[in-house]
Amino acid sequence: LRLVAVLRAVLEGEKAAVLKRDRHLPLSFHRRQEELKFSVGLQRLQHRVREIRALRDGPAGEGPGRDGAGAAPQELPALILEAVKELEAVKQQVLKRIQIWKRQQQLAGNGAVFEENLAPLQKRCEDLVEVYFQLQQQAMAASAELGPELLPRLLERFSDVLTSLVKR
Repeated sequence: LRLVAVLRAVLEGEKAAVLKRDRHLPLSFHRRQEELKFSVGLQRLQHRVREIRALRDGPAGEGPGRDGAGAAPQELPALILEAVKELEAVKQQVLKRIQIWKRQQQLAGNGAVFEENLAPLQKRCEDLVEVYFQLQQQAMAASAELGPELLPRLLERFSDVLTSLVKR
């Protein structure tokens, strides 16, 4: 961990030096950085869904020798809430990318270069919606553990995520 911290500090220093020298990084660098952030966020969400599924299915399917059965009801709501928060953060990244695409399309009317390829943006939306439905399915399956007060709030947050994606 110490090595990682030292390497991170060195890389941050190098990034600051490059930014200071060039005043800005090329657009391709920012686009790649954004793609990596989205990819990491999506992978984290997929991992959360697998964790939730394992926590839900693990104690019931393993038999009586399992010690984790008592911890699952307390852990599951917290894990689902964290996953929903991450889902909302990844959704914001997608919406930001959609807004950038719209702005680039507007600037194209003034002669700016515009890449009309919607495939990467469509792939992002499809990947996010796929994880969205998996997470929603896990939340519905865990409705007993979530309780009558938490489940409606979660369902409303799920609805807000999908609504904002569809409207944009």
